[in-house]
Amino acid sequence: MGIILWLIIGGVIGWLASIIMRTDAQQGIFLNIIVGIVGAFIGGLILSGGSINNQPLNITSFLVSLLGAVILLAIVNLVRRGSVR
Repeated sequence: MGIILWLIIGGVIGWLASIIMRTDAQQGIFLNIIVGIVGAFIGGLILSGGSINNQPLNITSFLVSLLGAVILLAIVNLVRRGSVR
């Protein structure tokens, strides 16, 4: 059950990050899940405040994961287009 919840929360985080970065029209549900999970890992590394990957779900881990996902999308936009939107 934990993996299913992890995928759902990762999808929500990826979706919110794609709305913030205005890349929602370019991504599907699968990419939203990937962005959410990888972004949570990046956020956990940068802020060491815990993310959804290694902490119980609370507002701090959710925000750290969302910040990591936004940073991931900014890096992808920078590499793809040469500028952050």
